[in-house]
Formats: sequence, structure tokens, C-alpha cells
Amino acid sequence: MSLRIFHHHSYSSLVLPERHRFPLAKYQALYQELSEQGYPLTLTSPASRAQLERVHDLAYVDAALTGTLDQDAIRRLGFPWSPQLIERTLHSVGATIAASRHALEHGCGLQISGGYHHAHRDFGSGFCLFNDLVIAAQTCLDEGRCERVLLLDLDVHQGDGSAALCAGSRDIITLSLHGEHNFPRDKPASHLDFPLPTGMQDDAYLSTLEQALSLALRLYGPDLILYQAGVDVHQADELGYLALSDGGVRQRDAMVFDCAKQHGLAIAAVPGGGYRRDWQTLIPLHLSLFEEARRRFG
Repeated sequence: MSLRIFHHHSYSSLVLPERHRFPLAKYQALYQELSEQGYPLTLTSPASRAQLERVHDLAYVDAALTGTLDQDAIRRLGFPWSPQLIERTLHSVGATIAASRHALEHGCGLQISGGYHHAHRDFGSGFCLFNDLVIAAQTCLDEGRCERVLLLDLDVHQGDGSAALCAGSRDIITLSLHGEHNFPRDKPASHLDFPLPTGMQDDAYLSTLEQALSLALRLYGPDLILYQAGVDVHQADELGYLALSDGGVRQRDAMVFDCAKQHGLAIAAVPGGGYRRDWQTLIPLHLSLFEEARRRFG
């Protein structure tokens, strides 16, 4: 079996203020569901400071790791600082790196957390402290495992951190389909941006995605796709303005994996965002990512 899923017990162990919007419990529930269904799960190691500093500002990394971020930085991040936040973040970044390495060796790797695309070079934002996607891409490039990485961001929110970090890069290419009127307010230019109108449904979305993938592969010829598979594109999401159905989310994931397989490209995937008070309803949507991966690479 070539498919492997990376995880860590710290993903749901963070203590957050009451009624915080981040659905922390979903990660443990997703792990339990995947475990019961017999998916190949592997405990991950944390990212190193050196790996963080290849992408992020050294002073910012130091302040984040030592708990000396100022209150404005904490407010922008959206999480209170704690040692548990650092443990969780470092293991999540490490898992995205591990999934990417595995994908380059065996075709496909996934992890249960990740997708922290709002993290910029010297500040965190939108629940994202360090940008695991860019760090994983840079690590694989540094190690000589690949020559060009496509960050395929299908979260409903534009990956502003990824776009800013990779501006002008010829090795890490950013492609984003996102709600044009959604967070963040300021959207740095990705290599390829597809701002989508509020209320877009399955057929129009999938047609746009097909064209976007074709364009990205033709223009940039990546050898690794790093896929941010946020389910906040769903019609019932409380922080998203698009209107995909359950089936539309699954078709989206299937299309991405089919594209990778048909073109012989390695693909690593992370679940990304999804926001509902009733967080249990997110689990079936996230599971479609793992199910569609197993159908093609398991």
C-alpha cells in the first residue's frame, strides 16, 4: 500500500476560550474514524527550527517559539499562545513535510491537520502560525526531492500568506480558487488567482477548477502538488460564501487526485478549513479527501 496518513495526538489537545470558532475537536474525531476504517496512519515528528527559518523571519520564529509575541500579533493570529500551541503547530508542519516526502517517493501522502496558508513571513493570521505548505515545499526543494511545487489552494479563503511568501518564485507556484468577497480583505497576488462569486455551485466550480489545473500544469510543469482541501467551500459552512454540495466537494477531491495520477505527479494533501458550530457534520466532508485518495493510491 503506497498511501500513508500522518498525524499527532496534539492536534486536538489545545485549550481554547469557550465558544472559539476553531473546530479543534474535529481532528481527534477524524483520526478515530480513519483508524476504525483501517487507513495507514503514522505518528509524525515535529518540524525543526531550521526548516521554519527557511521560510519565516528569524525574529518572528523566535518570538513565536518563546511566547514573546506582542498582543497585536496574538490578536491577529486568533489563538492564545501556549506551549501546547507550539507543540501542535510544529507537529502539524512536520506532518505536512512527511506527507510531501512520502508523496514524492510513493505517489500520495496525506495528513490530518495542516493547510495554514494565512501565515506570512513575519506574522501569523487566521489561526495560522507557521505556513506548513510553503515550509514543506521549500524543504523538499532543499533536499533535492523535486524541482517545482504547485500549491493548489482550494480553501474558500485565499491563501494570502502563501501568495506573499512565494511572490516571484519560480520553484513554488501558488494557485488559488477562493471566494472573492471572503477573508482576507487584502489578497496578495498568487501566480494564478481565480476569485469566485458568492453562491457559486458545483458545475461552475468544477468547470473552473478543471481549467485552472490545465493552465497551471501547462504553464509551470510541477512535479509535486501540495493540495489544501478546505471544506469551507460547502454550502453550509458558516464562514464561506460558496455553495458546493456534499457531492461537489467529493468531485473536487476526485478531480484533483485524478489529475495528479493521470499526469504522473506526486500529490500531498491536507484537510484545510471548515467552520460550523456543529463540527461533527464536517467529518464526512473531510473523509471524502481520504476516501478518494485511497481509491486511487491505496
